[in-house]
Amino acid sequence: MKTLRIIFLLSILVLFTASSAQAQTYLFQLSELQVNVYINQDGTASIHYAFTFVNDPSASPIEYVDVGMPVSSYSLNDVTADVNGDPISVSSDYQGSGGIGFAAALGSRAIPPGGSGTVHVFVPNVGPWLRFDDNDKNYASFVFKTTYFGSKYVEGTTNTSVTFHLPPGVQPAEPRWHAAPAGFSSEPVTGLDAQGRVTYTWSNSQASASEAYQFGASFPAQYVPASAISQPSLWEALGISQDQCFTWLCCGGFFALIIGGSWLANSSSKKRKLQYLPPKISIEGMGIKRGLTAVEAAILMEESLDKVMTMILFGVLKKNAATVVSKEPLKLQLVNPLPDGLNPYETEFLKAFDNTNAAERRKLLQTMTINLVESMSAKMKGFSRKETIAYYKDINERAWKQVEAAQTPEVKSETYDKYLEWTMLDKDYEGRTREVFQTGPVFVPTWWGRYDPSYGHTGGSLSPVSTPSHSGSGGGSFSLPTLPGGTFAASIAGGVQNFAGGVIGNVTEFTNTITNKTNPAPVSTSSGSSWSGGGGGRSCACACACAGCACACAGGGR
Repeated sequence: MKTLRIIFLLSILVLFTASSAQAQTYLFQLSELQVNVYINQDGTASIHYAFTFVNDPSASPIEYVDVGMPVSSYSLNDVTADVNGDPISVSSDYQGSGGIGFAAALGSRAIPPGGSGTVHVFVPNVGPWLRFDDNDKNYASFVFKTTYFGSKYVEGTTNTSVTFHLPPGVQPAEPRWHAAPAGFSSEPVTGLDAQGRVTYTWSNSQASASEAYQFGASFPAQYVPASAISQPSLWEALGISQDQCFTWLCCGGFFALIIGGSWLANSSSKKRKLQYLPPKISIEGMGIKRGLTAVEAAILMEESLDKVMTMILFGVLKKNAATVVSKEPLKLQLVNPLPDGLNPYETEFLKAFDNTNAAERRKLLQTMTINLVESMSAKMKGFSRKETIAYYKDINERAWKQVEAAQTPEVKSETYDKYLEWTMLDKDYEGRTREVFQTGPVFVPTWWGRYDPSYGHTGGSLSPVSTPSHSGSGGGSFSLPTLPGGTFAASIAGGVQNFAGGVIGNVTEFTNTITNKTNPAPVSTSSGSSWSGGGGGRSCACACACAGCACACAGGGR
């Protein structure tokens, strides 16, 4: 009996030991993740991962690294991997979620508890995996998602960098980057690799290994074969999986999705077209950028371009550089030679109006605006956009308070003339102008005759006043004529309407042309290709929903 009891206890111990050996525990830090994505000349992509693992002392050895793939169009025989430079094998025994991927088998190079090591994986010729850019069909686009691991397997932060190597031949000024995820700079570091290919690099030293980060870029489609660029599937365009689609169809939600999605897309698209500032102008630096003109501040605030144009118009009239010959359509007579002290954008503005062809004038005004936006981008480098906007909003409000506090019509008119462009930064400057001048006359400034062609004509609306002239300190000396407040306010507001209707045409279309140059829209995952790998262990959920994205999850060690 004693012998049997010992055998029984030994059996239990063996079973317990075997069970414990199988119940491995994974816990590690991914201290660094470097990803290089090469878009090849044939439209395929090659991906190089470098994972630096620091294994927890209490964890099991890291014997496998599951690498999820977005599509199955790659050759496992061509995949290579190593640990700290020592080659290891790869296997189709993929244990991660998502269904598509492979395992890097560390074998004798397994990272022990408390140890560290860098696993390199190179996957050549995946795809092709390109889509046409939503906003420019002459461009090809792609989107890449970093691999990630289940949050219960990783600890700490990850120094992450993602580098795109664009196709051979692409010139530095041609490609466009898409919006970057939170934590990464909105403007990537650009450069050339050893082969002379344009590179975009995003970095974040405090990234999370359990989060997938998405990046994208577009480049002229001429650098890859047309056959390598495909259209998104219906499911990708809708942003849903086939299973989800079946459920929606069964409950009737599919039609609501179409209608609601279309409305949201149109609304978002219209809003996006008016956002003409480039991403780099939005990078938050430190401190306020002082010394901007009211027009430059309006650009920083992304005011409507018809308002910006009107501000420039008032500026050149006040500087005696031009005279309005006709308001509808708006025509200017330029002073020759032009006076000194004009800003570059004012000179370009006047040159545009020196062209009698309406279409050519519109193009010249677009070029002027693009140059103005790019100039502002350079000026704002290193400064905080948020703080700077708050600073100029305060200037706007103080200007209005001075106008509103004026005790006499003469002083009120002089103050308004002095701060005219600054008051226009107010979102409701037209209504506020009407409110301020709703009672009493407005003493028109001396430059008013260069704005209103009817000034001084018989039958005009100006009324004489038998008081002496008043000279102000703001460059606007006030003569005898006055206008009723309402008429004056309506004429000021009419300047914007003249620009919108008779000069630049449809404001959204005009601005969109500029936005396409200064702030090209990121391509959404439904219209660009979506590289996605990631997910941790066997408990992850796929990051993508649409079947066309072929989302895959990669397990980190087992």
